[in-house]
Amino acid sequence: MKIVFLDAATMGDADFAPVEKLGTLVKYDNSTPREAKERVSDCDVLIINKIQVNKELIDAAPFLKLICEAATGVNNIDLDYAASKSIPVKNAIGYSTDSVVQTTFMHILSLIGQAPYFDDCVKSGKYSSSGMFTDVTVNWTELSGKTFGVIGMGNIGRKVAAVAEAFGMKVVYFSTSGTSHCKDYPSLPLDEFLSVCDIISIHAPLNQRTMGLIGEKELQKMKHKSVLVNMGRGGIVDEAALAKALDDGHLLGAALDVFCQEPLPADSPLLSLKNPQRLRLSPHIAWASSQARERLVGQIAANISETFGI
Repeated sequence: MKIVFLDAATMGDADFAPVEKLGTLVKYDNSTPREAKERVSDCDVLIINKIQVNKELIDAAPFLKLICEAATGVNNIDLDYAASKSIPVKNAIGYSTDSVVQTTFMHILSLIGQAPYFDDCVKSGKYSSSGMFTDVTVNWTELSGKTFGVIGMGNIGRKVAAVAEAFGMKVVYFSTSGTSHCKDYPSLPLDEFLSVCDIISIHAPLNQRTMGLIGEKELQKMKHKSVLVNMGRGGIVDEAALAKALDDGHLLGAALDVFCQEPLPADSPLLSLKNPQRLRLSPHIAWASSQARERLVGQIAANISETFGI
């Protein structure tokens, strides 16, 4: 059995031994659409992370029996056409929960606690020359007592909510599906949700209901000096509108791990803020702790094993 991974560089140094035991694994760092068609011509199993799997690619793989998504979201795969060809599509679920939760609070704590300023204060020599045992020129606030809002109360959202509670925050959420399935926390209509939350953390998939969910109008409805965090998908937040809200001072800050276009274009308004200290950015790494990538490889191997009864 030949197993082809078209964009294996997205997995870094993850050990693929569990997959290699199941067949002949051929890994390519990345693949252009033309290269992809050539490389799948004789494969039985296709593994992809962000490569687009459309009709043309599926037709170029006459022996294809399984598509493995090296992620949770499958919006890069033409699911209907794969189904018409009786080719199952299997993704990975839950492997990155702890990784995303940790990254979420890494950014929140950095923003609320003014971490870069205080770090630079000491390293730059400002603290040493100040003659003071402390620096209280820049305010930071406690999380306890604040209202924490979650958009996307799935596995990740629930764990983020639990950590927020541990910090002493009140948790509410907005249901993007319109069904308030989680009974542990209050579910609020979007306008009320935006107006009461001190911190809003997005953990929703990108679909018709969430595309452009947070635009200029919604940002202005957010509580003054609140914080927006997006660990879901880039298309959920209007980046130009967010940059404006940060420059205007309406928001205290924001943190993004995902972007409308990845990698983030060099001319993005997010990279030319008047007050860049209000923004924390990371290059779509919330999913990618070393442990999460190890679990992901294990799930890919399990998906292949279950499909072929190995």
